[in-house]
Amino acid sequence: MLLERLRPMMAPSDTAGRYQHGNRLFSYCSIDRERLKAIELPNPLIGIILRGLKEVWLGDTVHVFEPGTVFVLPGGVRMDVVNIPGERSAYESLLLEVPSLPPGIAPLVGSPRCGSNGWQFSLPLNTDLIDALVHAATSIANDAMGEAVKTLRLTEVLMLMQPLAAARPLFRTSLSDEVAWLIRAAPAEAWTVERIADRLGLGASTLRRRLASEDRSFRKILCAERIKAGRNALASGASSLAAAEAAGYSSRSHFARRYRESYGTSPTGRRVG
Repeated sequence: MLLERLRPMMAPSDTAGRYQHGNRLFSYCSIDRERLKAIELPNPLIGIILRGLKEVWLGDTVHVFEPGTVFVLPGGVRMDVVNIPGERSAYESLLLEVPSLPPGIAPLVGSPRCGSNGWQFSLPLNTDLIDALVHAATSIANDAMGEAVKTLRLTEVLMLMQPLAAARPLFRTSLSDEVAWLIRAAPAEAWTVERIADRLGLGASTLRRRLASEDRSFRKILCAERIKAGRNALASGASSLAAAEAAGYSSRSHFARRYRESYGTSPTGRRVG
């Protein structure tokens, strides 16, 4: 069913290499068998095998994908990939890079990079996921479609994939983004480095060191997320006192000072937009 519905998106039969369909959506084709050694993707991607076979090697373990297989490959993991044309056709996969999560999609926080049984790549399919994949692919490839609709279609795919173990690489993010997400979910809580580290399964010193390697700090992330929460409260009509409380500030003057530093105006004279 999936292959039949995606048939109109197949690249011309003589295509070798990338065939662009839309922003970060492309076919990759190979006329001859090829082995890509020690590749490391910059971003995770969702793929669908349209023709031929794909092998993904991690050490001595091989994963084989046949036509109709939907898979997720992680970013930042070294692997060997073999693309094998069919007997009467080239190899082709439809690929979508996912460099960041759309708004409203939660990252995996504090989870291991892969399961206890090693990497999984292939996703189980059902009618809902097939529909969502087809709608996302055709929308992203349609130049007349608005970006809001394209983002919505990708969001639908990710929501269906989020519970699946093989899709975990799509929901991994930087440590600083994980910290920001935790604070964003409850900005008024009394967050400390130790408390955040515990939620992430790390020691406090390890958390500080890893944030520093990303050129971030817990204090700056905490302040930024709380000020954003206060600004959102103000935008929804809250008073400056209520916004300060929603952002976790016990002192309205402290909140006002931080707000001016961030946005150049006071909470009572804000210009949100």
